[in-house]
Amino acid sequence: MQDLGLTQPLVSVVIATYNMGQYLPQAVDSILQQTWKNLEVIVVDDGSTDNTSAVMQNYSIDSRVHYIRNENQGQPKAKNCGIENTKGDFIAFCDADDFWEANKLEIQMPLFANPKVGVVYSEVSFIDEANRRYIKEDHEVRYSGKITNQMLIENFVPFGTSVIRRKCIEQNGIFDEEFRMGIDWDLWLRYSLSWEFIYAPEKTYVYRVWSGQMSNNYRGRYDHAKRILIKFVNLHSQQLDSKIVNTAWADMYVREAAVYARNEKLFLMPLKNIGRALALNPFKLYAWKALVKLLIGRH
Repeated sequence: MQDLGLTQPLVSVVIATYNMGQYLPQAVDSILQQTWKNLEVIVVDDGSTDNTSAVMQNYSIDSRVHYIRNENQGQPKAKNCGIENTKGDFIAFCDADDFWEANKLEIQMPLFANPKVGVVYSEVSFIDEANRRYIKEDHEVRYSGKITNQMLIENFVPFGTSVIRRKCIEQNGIFDEEFRMGIDWDLWLRYSLSWEFIYAPEKTYVYRVWSGQMSNNYRGRYDHAKRILIKFVNLHSQQLDSKIVNTAWADMYVREAAVYARNEKLFLMPLKNIGRALALNPFKLYAWKALVKLLIGRH
């Protein structure tokens, strides 16, 4: 097998940004300071109205950094624009309000020695708006190998930690611009049909938690998740286990029910969702527990 740690193929890093001038330098600098030296950074400005363009002027003399300014079109188009302007055989991502640990690529790139591996991802640590690191309880289970069945149930790959082989894009496509949210889950589902994923347990990515994040929009998140699952199952049903698909839908209904019961104090809508889940999988203990919590008002 090829020793990627010695040959250092080019890694292209895409940063799609919108009004993140206050955090963007931290993201860019964390990539440029990698112990893995053969890299380029593609910053796609999705029509920012803050000081982003002025911030990027500071990198104008660095040949590794490429700045593209577009009209605002949304994150799928911005990320795809970044991908389309990459040159590397491997592509990675960093959200503009996050940053990398210095040894991220040094840890992850050697795991591509197996040509069947299309995606390598890792663990995350957390930081707040004021750059204070903190410990966050995270009981997420990560998986390696052929992970379609597990990915159908839940997206366990932290997006910014991922490094992907260019051949994944050539074979399985870029981000689906039909969706505004959940685009990484859709991508991983498609890639999982053809490629193995490898999990590196080291914390190589620093994720910033702050009040303005899109991830706080649970209504949009579940709407897109259901649309993504419908499209993926319709296109690839012959490659999927119908029992796993039913479990995926049951799990989504229960999770959505719990979120709406907790955040909006609803009852009938969560009750209907839990009923759907139990119809699909009557032995799902998680659904029965959610039903009990709903009935006694403990969400």
